[in-house]
Amino acid sequence: MLKGFRFLSVILIIAVIASLSMFAVCEGKTKVAKPVKLSIIDVAGNLQLSKDSIELFKDSNPDLVSDIEYIKATAPELASKIKAQQMAGNLDTTLVLTGYDGIASGCEQKIWEKIMPKYKSYFPNLVENYLPGAKDSYDLFQGYGITHVFCPGGPMFTYNPDKVKNVPKTPAELLAWCKENPGKFLYARPANSGPGRAFLQGLPFILGDKNPKDPKTWDKTWAFLKELDQYIDYYPTGTGITFKELAEGTRWILASHLGWDMNQRILATIPANYQGFFLDNTTWVTDSQFLCMPKGLDNDRKMVTLELMSWLMRKEQQAITYDNGYFYPGPAIKNVPLSLAPKENQAKIKAAVRDQYEKAIKNLPSTTQLDAKPLVEAMDMWDKLVGAKIKK
Repeated sequence: MLKGFRFLSVILIIAVIASLSMFAVCEGKTKVAKPVKLSIIDVAGNLQLSKDSIELFKDSNPDLVSDIEYIKATAPELASKIKAQQMAGNLDTTLVLTGYDGIASGCEQKIWEKIMPKYKSYFPNLVENYLPGAKDSYDLFQGYGITHVFCPGGPMFTYNPDKVKNVPKTPAELLAWCKENPGKFLYARPANSGPGRAFLQGLPFILGDKNPKDPKTWDKTWAFLKELDQYIDYYPTGTGITFKELAEGTRWILASHLGWDMNQRILATIPANYQGFFLDNTTWVTDSQFLCMPKGLDNDRKMVTLELMSWLMRKEQQAITYDNGYFYPGPAIKNVPLSLAPKENQAKIKAAVRDQYEKAIKNLPSTTQLDAKPLVEAMDMWDKLVGAKIKK
């Protein structure tokens, strides 16, 4: 009887310890042997939204974090970079900040740790708290990434109103405008650009292709882009270049994105009076950025990385992602109004928002970006069918 009682007591003690351990994770009380160094790769410009929060996490947790290294890279090189570290048994990268491009290619290469549902204790009620669009993007990648920020996305167009008097309303009108003004329209390579991807994935809806979710059926889109190619000088490897050239007057219309349009006016990269427009039959191709963790981390770095990811999903940290409109609105979770953002950001965003954008957010239909495999396929097809030509 006594032995049985002792056995039950031991079981109860183990159960209590286990439950306390789980509670500790939820409450941010992860313990490590010594503080670890985190190495974060950003291929999406996400540090504009998250770096202040990450630094605050470091300052608030000296027992967990000794140092943080930030590395900026491009999405096309991401998967091979992580894969090389994993194959060499020398995984430096602890967290990746990425858009659809990087997470999709990483899923194809099988480099990501599956976060959910295994580590759901770090993210209590996450799925229930997501905004509908953020939840849809989260579902696409089956737990291999956490949707961090959300934006209605594109496709839309930013233009210089002093140069463009007759704003195109249809793809045919856009083609005609480009023919009359060769070299004045620009969009960046989709594999390197959120606006470029939105333009590519939005055209099948606007043009009425057979299946907008299958790039192999985009006969109208590929034909349109090949014809448009005649009037485009080259395809930049990043969105920032396109806005720089718009500001300089080299280009007059860009394929754009809600966040980029607002952010570049807030930062005065382009004049505040520059405008945006949408083509008829536009469907928002929503945009998200994700937190991903490479497979193969030791337990201490893995736990601290999960704690950081959990921290970034807290309401007060999500409010910081309003930033300067870069991914407007920004927060991926519910009940984070602009009023929770820092005061200086509130004022800038209110000045940059346009009534037509708010109406478009409310009235235009929306869809997620492509699943991982067709998204990689679409970008590869663009590279081969459109972007392979060397521009002079």
